[in-house]
Amino acid sequence: MKGDQLYPETTKEIYDERESLAPEMSEAFHNFGKAVFKDGALSEKAKQLIAVAVAHVTQCPYCIRSHTKLAMRKGASKEEIMEAIWVASEMRAGAAYAHAAIAIDEMESIKKH
Repeated sequence: MKGDQLYPETTKEIYDERESLAPEMSEAFHNFGKAVFKDGALSEKAKQLIAVAVAHVTQCPYCIRSHTKLAMRKGASKEEIMEAIWVASEMRAGAAYAHAAIAIDEMESIKKH
């Protein structure tokens, strides 16, 4: 990993090492991913757009790159991808705002004691 780089680039060597350390679980994980992302009630494109949004909420740079690429391969436009990112942004901000209820509840309970 380069000194100025926060995350290592994905390489075949890293991929192979990760697979060799837990081959059975790696295979199960890959099969799970294939099942999740195949066409079903939601299209593959819709699922990839959801994945792009979730990747931004979980802040996984590897997921952001791979699912953005896969969404485009499934026909998503740049505008659709950006809109999915905005949905993720609203949900993340909305969650912080909604959780203020916990802080308010705690402040009220402290005030009562």
